[in-house]
Amino acid sequence: MKLVKILTALTVMAGLTLTATSAQAGSHGKAKPVGITPSMASVMVKHNGHDVKLERNQNNKAVVIPAFAKTSRPCPPFCIQPISLGGGVQTIGEVEVINYAKKMSDGDKSILIVDSRTPDWVAKGTIPTAVNVSWVELTPKKGATTEGIIKVMTGQFGVKLKAGKDDVDVDEAIAGGDTASVFDFSGAKTLVMFCNGMWCGQSPASIAALRKFGYPTSKIKYYRGGMQDWAILGLTTVK
Repeated sequence: MKLVKILTALTVMAGLTLTATSAQAGSHGKAKPVGITPSMASVMVKHNGHDVKLERNQNNKAVVIPAFAKTSRPCPPFCIQPISLGGGVQTIGEVEVINYAKKMSDGDKSILIVDSRTPDWVAKGTIPTAVNVSWVELTPKKGATTEGIIKVMTGQFGVKLKAGKDDVDVDEAIAGGDTASVFDFSGAKTLVMFCNGMWCGQSPASIAALRKFGYPTSKIKYYRGGMQDWAILGLTTVK
């Protein structure tokens, strides 16, 4: 009986050792590739004139960075945003953002990916190809001036002032909600707007301001997941 027990114990120990060894070997094995989609491993895009390889982190053990690990930011102001912002604004995901980034990099000047966050957040990293137009630059209640709004709209977003219109006309139009009389949106760019994610109100605030200015909602895309989801998926960022 004692011999049987000893043999059984040895067999169990051998099994445990084999399992542990196999697990250890697997943990130190070659990492499996992490693609963006089954047919897209990575994409080359341009950021500030430099080539950037947009891909996911290839470390199979990578975890979300500390900046986006917090789950319970106080609301307000960090409240959960709806999937749809309404008015015809389309909500999109990561693959669509990457496709827009690729089109931009290939020379499509009708698209602009806009990081709506304040500069302190942008400094931590942003999506390749994105430009920073902080939500405060478009929000009069936060100090945005008529001159500043015109500069963004005409200098970056492809909007034109109608003939004979000036800052005073725009100021009155914004105050009266009749911007169609001063802005020409025929050449307006398709804006892909994002901020820190589903708990961030900065890009929704920018979008609300643009809608008030009369910007065509068909040319506004809302990446609700923002940097939170971008980080969770291990996608490339640039500073």
